[in-house]
Amino acid sequence: MTYENWVNTAGVFFILLAFFLSTFGLISAKSKSYFIINLIGGGVALYGCILIEAVPFAVLEAVWTLVALMGLIRSFMKGPSSANS
Repeated sequence: MTYENWVNTAGVFFILLAFFLSTFGLISAKSKSYFIINLIGGGVALYGCILIEAVPFAVLEAVWTLVALMGLIRSFMKGPSSANS
């Protein structure tokens, strides 16, 4: 596998990990953990899309990463009661 494939695979892995953990009730979709995993996955996948010049998917991953960042910031603003992971 090429470097680009490894990067994209890692990004997708983290996004799917967050989805899996949330779907099976292992973390809340409103938890800091959920947003952090999505932020990492989206950021890595965005980098991978840039490497392979996949503009439509880069836009998708940029929005994904931005939404995860906004959710994370929002969860910190709500205080310690949202610290469940």
